[in-house]
Parts: sequence; C-alpha cells; structure tokens
Amino acid sequence: MSNNSKQREPEITDQQQIQQSLRLLDQAISWFWWKTIAMAILLLAALAALSAQQLSGWFATQQQRNVTVIVGGLLMLLSISNGYALYRQHHFKVFRKHLAEQMQVTEKQRLRADKFYGLAILDPLTGLYNRRFGEESLQKEIMRAQRNNYNLAVIIMDLDNFKEINDRFGHAAGDLVLKEFSRNLKRTIRECDVPIRMGGDEFLVVLPECPKTNVQLILSRLGPFEVMLDRQKITVFYSRGSAQYQAGDTLQTIVQRADESMYAEKADRATPAV
Repeated sequence: MSNNSKQREPEITDQQQIQQSLRLLDQAISWFWWKTIAMAILLLAALAALSAQQLSGWFATQQQRNVTVIVGGLLMLLSISNGYALYRQHHFKVFRKHLAEQMQVTEKQRLRADKFYGLAILDPLTGLYNRRFGEESLQKEIMRAQRNNYNLAVIIMDLDNFKEINDRFGHAAGDLVLKEFSRNLKRTIRECDVPIRMGGDEFLVVLPECPKTNVQLILSRLGPFEVMLDRQKITVFYSRGSAQYQAGDTLQTIVQRADESMYAEKADRATPAV
C-alpha cells in the first residue's frame, strides 16, 4: 500500500478506541463466563458420577472408599471455587456496565465543552474565528516570529459593495454574502492559517510561516465571487491588503500596514485610467 493510501485512511478517534476496547472486554467476559459455566457443569457431572459410584460400591475396600472421599472433596472445592468465579464475573459485568455509562457521560460532557469552546472562539454567522480569538492568535504568532525569526504575514479584506447589497436586498442577503465569502476564503487558504471575522464585512487572515511569494499566490486566488440574490446573479468584489512581519512589529503595526495596503488598492481601483 502506498503512503498516499495510508494518509487517506480515516483516523480512529478516542471514542472509537474506547468502544473497540469495550467490545474486546465484552468478548473476554463472555468467553470466561461460558468457560466457567462449562466447568461447573463438568464438575457437577463428575460429582454425580462419583456419588453414584460410591452408592454402588458398598463392598469396596476401605482404601477405595478413602480415595473416593478425597476425590469428592476436591471436586466439591473446585465446584465452590467455580461458583465464586461466576459470582466475581457477575460483579465484573456490573462494573463494566457502570464504567461504560460513566464513559458515555464523560464523552457527552466533552462534546458539550467543545461546543461551548466553539461558541467562545467562533463567529456564529460565518464559522470563522472571532476577533478576540484572532487577535490572541496573531499575538502568539508575532511572539513566535520574534523568537524563531520565521516568516509571518497577515491579509486584511473587506467587501466593496456590501452596504449596497444590504440596502438593496436586505440583511438576510448580506448574511448570505458573508457566508459565501467565508466558504470561499476557507477553501483558498492553508489549513494552518487562521481566518478571522473582525466585524461587519472586515476580515483578517493570519498566515504563519508564510513568505511573501506564498502570500501573493493566496491573493491571486482571492477574486470576486457570485451569489444569487432575489433571482439575480450578483458579483461581489472585495479589497485585499497584506503585510509581512518586520522586526519590532506589534499586533497594531502589522495590521495597520495591511490596512494601508488594502486602502491603497481601493484607491488604485477608484482612480480612472488616463
């Protein structure tokens, strides 16, 4: 099998691993349970056979009777031990049931915590990161860039005709445009990049370890897009600006340079050709 095929195999989650372990445990419990029952049946049969032999052997020698008593006692002890094993296996099954229930409760609590965490860091409309989380992420990346001297870039964007769309088609149409823009943005950037809705129709993308040539490649993919509003195909344009990290940069300075770059692009488009 090739490495690419291995990479396409879905990863097993912690919950799936737990379920698989519980299934193996159930199989082991079932095997020991039936093995113990079978042993108990065999011991009871042996005791019954021994008792029948003792009843029919009234005229056996004293030595034979002693051997029969000893063997019968051993079989009785084994039967008692086997019964205790069945009792312990029953308690083990009860413990397994309680453990599985506790795991289910824990998993539900984890999913609930993940949901609350998502609500805390994500913009509910677009699914992008919210401003607070985005600024925290950018601050961490700036500190990493300072320590490790690696490339860091940001892209800032806003929609050019968003107000006109809201005024003409209503806020529901504006929400649709923001969602479609966010989907296009997430398809364009890398998995390690951090897309952020700063507010309104303003967006920021943090690009860790991204040289300037790669930034230009990403910008070339961020073109206008079309949406259907009130049975009309509307082309949505937006402006982009970028900035590379420079020594001594802060969150405010790098975002300000990207903002200035975006407004320079707006000005260039607004200037009529001579």
